[in-house]
Amino acid sequence: MADDTAGGPAPVIFDLDGTLVDSEPNYFEAGRRVLAGYGVTDFTWEHHLRFIGIGTRETLTVLAREYRIDAPVEELLAGKNRAYLELARAGTEVFPQMRELVVRLAGGGHPMAVASGSSRAAIEAVLAGTGLDALLTTVVSAEEVPHGKPAPDVFLEAARRLGVEPAACVVVEDAAPGVLAARRAGMRCIAVPYVSGSVGDPAFAGAGLMFPGGQREFTARAAYAWIDGSDRSV
Repeated sequence: MADDTAGGPAPVIFDLDGTLVDSEPNYFEAGRRVLAGYGVTDFTWEHHLRFIGIGTRETLTVLAREYRIDAPVEELLAGKNRAYLELARAGTEVFPQMRELVVRLAGGGHPMAVASGSSRAAIEAVLAGTGLDALLTTVVSAEEVPHGKPAPDVFLEAARRLGVEPAACVVVEDAAPGVLAARRAGMRCIAVPYVSGSVGDPAFAGAGLMFPGGQREFTARAAYAWIDGSDRSV
């Protein structure tokens, strides 16, 4: 698994939210604030969990329909992005073992990218605020492709920008729609579920390496060994 079609280290494409960083609390709060501005006062964390792994635009389209919000999705999107950027700049936690994996991959010469359903401004704010921007310089937002996850578009565009074949890539994801998108892109996938209750989702069966316990079980050593091909037993 270590080599791509050109004989180099396998390219790795990371999802951002819930995978590299624990940004979901900020996304929930941003969404809660925006919905409250339109009279929705009962949006809870449990409601938010339904949309983890799905792009912000797609999420707001569904919520606007469910709550009968008479406003353009673009208006809702702009409001949520403003609220999220304010929260993200105040602080976003990087999962320690994910940071270690990024450092290990950089040291091993693996091309890397971030492919996320978030806006480009949000991705760049989080990466800059956490210092990950120094190592993760190739970024693709769902805003830049026709369809968000579970469509494969963001992953395919990331591979294109890295100059590699999709089949050579390994995706690191936390949500079932992202695992499904990776499979549709023809890429191998490491799954680190953010929501413990989602582990039984059939989409996770498409992952080559699964950490059912999520971040508490995930280790950079095990993931790197699998990516590198030195240990397929983990």
